[in-house]
Amino acid sequence: MLGEERRSRLLELVRVRRFASPRDLARELAVSESTIRRDLEQLEEIGSAKRIHGGVLYTETSPRLPHFDARQAQHWEQKRAIAARTAESIEDGDAVLLGGGTTTYEVARLLVGRPLHVVTNSLPVANLFVTHPGSDLVLLGGNICPRTGVAQGPYAERMIASLRVRRTILSVAAVNDEGFFDNNALLVGTERAMTRAADELFFVVDSSKFGHQSLVHLCGLDAVKNLVVDNGISEDWRSKLLAAGIKLLVAGPADNV
Repeated sequence: MLGEERRSRLLELVRVRRFASPRDLARELAVSESTIRRDLEQLEEIGSAKRIHGGVLYTETSPRLPHFDARQAQHWEQKRAIAARTAESIEDGDAVLLGGGTTTYEVARLLVGRPLHVVTNSLPVANLFVTHPGSDLVLLGGNICPRTGVAQGPYAERMIASLRVRRTILSVAAVNDEGFFDNNALLVGTERAMTRAADELFFVVDSSKFGHQSLVHLCGLDAVKNLVVDNGISEDWRSKLLAAGIKLLVAGPADNV
């Protein structure tokens, strides 16, 4: 894990927990406590964190989104594996449109510091890039969902219609035989606009989402050409996705198909 990537993940762990000990952070990131202490020194210098007896506090100002934070912690290992596999497909200089899901957020975290053109409708995603000059950031406007910090609706869709990106990366709430679903009717309209803005469309979905349904149908299985999943996906679902013509990228110790 590169230093910039590690510090980004470190800061995110402290942000979500509000307080953490160096020992816990070292175990979480699989590095030594001395490495964590050096990283914390740098974060303290820029005002992102403050070291106190027994641990570190998050000191940046950011909106609290309890619903987003709770969802982010669910199936985190799978999301992290999916994010790493997806980030490998992004080339320096790409224009990338990132949606507002928690799996997409993990992808964004791995892209911080790289020379990219980043477009997003997510306040949490934008917050990752706003202080890093290596990437150009475009934040889409619109009606903000207070639970997730995501811009959605007709204003966002009109802005998206004027853009063209190499890749759009989206996550969804559920997948079944009818296709892909999300749980917000206003957001689905915005996500459809995102799919039209890209040369390539990637869906990033952890295996717990398969075989379920959510409120609003986004698109059929055959509308998606690239799907990144963790290796917990069943053989039955692998067969269905391949039959739909999807390129399946499996994150973890499994062959891509």
